[in-house]
Amino acid sequence: MGEQTRALTPCNLGGESSLEGVHLMKPIALSQNLFPRQFALILLASAIAVPALAQQGQPSAGPQSTSATMADDQSSSVAKPLPSASTPKEGFWGRVNPFARKKWVNNRVDPLKGELNELDEVNAKNGRDIQDVDRRSQAGIRQAQSAADAANQTATAAGNQAQNASNLARGASDRVDKLNSGLDQYHQANEVEVVFRGGQPILSAAARKQLDDFAANLTGRQGYILEIEGHSTQASVTGIQSSGRLAEAVKRYLVTQHEIPVYRLHTVALGNAPAEGSDETRSKTSNVHIRLMENSLAAQEASSPHDAPSLTGAERP
Repeated sequence: MGEQTRALTPCNLGGESSLEGVHLMKPIALSQNLFPRQFALILLASAIAVPALAQQGQPSAGPQSTSATMADDQSSSVAKPLPSASTPKEGFWGRVNPFARKKWVNNRVDPLKGELNELDEVNAKNGRDIQDVDRRSQAGIRQAQSAADAANQTATAAGNQAQNASNLARGASDRVDKLNSGLDQYHQANEVEVVFRGGQPILSAAARKQLDDFAANLTGRQGYILEIEGHSTQASVTGIQSSGRLAEAVKRYLVTQHEIPVYRLHTVALGNAPAEGSDETRSKTSNVHIRLMENSLAAQEASSPHDAPSLTGAERP
């Protein structure tokens, strides 16, 4: 080749033969220079075609997703921080790796799994907390309802007691009114007349028999009094004194022989005044007139059971 070149140089050629040699040398030199360039272009085209073919194998997205992807790539390329020493290398292909291995995928998925597990734990803890709050709320509601029911029962019992107390107070008031209205109202229940011979204060057997029968009817009675009136045939002061001794003799016999309380016996010396209701103007015999006066309340109590409380408050003899 070198010999031919040297034979074709202008110095060795002359005229038209030398120009023809120059034109023949240019295509040969161009073919020698184009061969390395074409080889480099083929290699570069192969390097670009391989990822393009890999991306074509993936499902195609619409124009909106393509533009959004391009915008995201631009923003990520602008705002992407400098790689630190702890950031793992992503390989030659970057984030778009059509030939990703399991290890590379696991390195990307494991952090997500950890975050999901943490979220599951947080959700489970929140569910337990909600159940605990609900359980305590239900317990508080039941306790409050029980307290309200107990308070309602207590209020009902208090209302019943107040009603009973009101009824008792009303009954007591009625009894007091009845007691006040009938406390001093007496009516005659029985009477007897004991005659003394010669005006002497000595009780005969017949007189004692009368007093015994009369006193027998007083057993179990309440709220009664005995009016003892002494009468004499004598007039003036002598008759009053004589009638007083006769009344005292009858009173003494009833107290000593029949244990009649003294506060139930009321004596009076009338002298020769006639007995109440008599048509005579003066007494013709020396006698003692005894009347049993009974209170109306005591009569009502006598018809009730023997152990019932007394309306008058007096004790039974």
